[in-house]
Amino acid sequence: MSVINLRFCHCSQLLLLSPNPKLSSSSQTAKLTLRKKNPTTPFAISCKTRFSSSIRASMASPSITDAETKPFSVLFVCLGNICRSPAAEGVFTDLVNKRDLNSKFKIDSAGTINYHEGNEADSRMRAASKRRGIQITSISRPIKPSDFVDFDLILAMDKQNREDIFEAFNRWKDRHSLPDGAHKKVKLMCSYCKKHDESEVPDPYYGGPQGFEKVLDLLEDACGSLLETILAENKHVQQS
Repeated sequence: MSVINLRFCHCSQLLLLSPNPKLSSSSQTAKLTLRKKNPTTPFAISCKTRFSSSIRASMASPSITDAETKPFSVLFVCLGNICRSPAAEGVFTDLVNKRDLNSKFKIDSAGTINYHEGNEADSRMRAASKRRGIQITSISRPIKPSDFVDFDLILAMDKQNREDIFEAFNRWKDRHSLPDGAHKKVKLMCSYCKKHDESEVPDPYYGGPQGFEKVLDLLEDACGSLLETILAENKHVQQS
């Protein structure tokens, strides 16, 4: 199938022994003046303190900001991205919106093949979801290399989908310099089910109306548990 450090050099001794030719004369003068005004306090100590404080601040600030502002991203994946994964996207989005957490999440869906790329979700799936008050608005697209970087969690609808995602990752990881552990983001959708024993979300495409209802039953169960798990493991998601 075609699927598709900041090394910091402690150079205080050098600063004391000789001026740095790369520094401007004014900078050197400032250093020498400081040394002269405080003859009993080595310049190296104040230099080290000032530099290390700046480094600690610059290293700490971005990580805190990222943790507080970056939405938690979830990608749902099935074969063609016209039935199961769009429904999962719709169900999960509905749950997130009801909790007023829409700004805290990035939610999308994709397929392991590009056969239906650009198409709306299957009309039967959209109709079944609508009867439950769930809107499906996604447009089919295939999974892509950047998904392994952009998303925190990738949910496969069945085991074959999962294998196809792993295969795509192995094909792309060197060419696109993907993180080595990115494949660990991939999990089975039904692994989050609490009320159902199924291990996979079955493809309803070739079946009757009952198949689409079954898919929604499984997805509502799994998505509810998925949301609770994400919130429990990522406390910052609930913080305003």
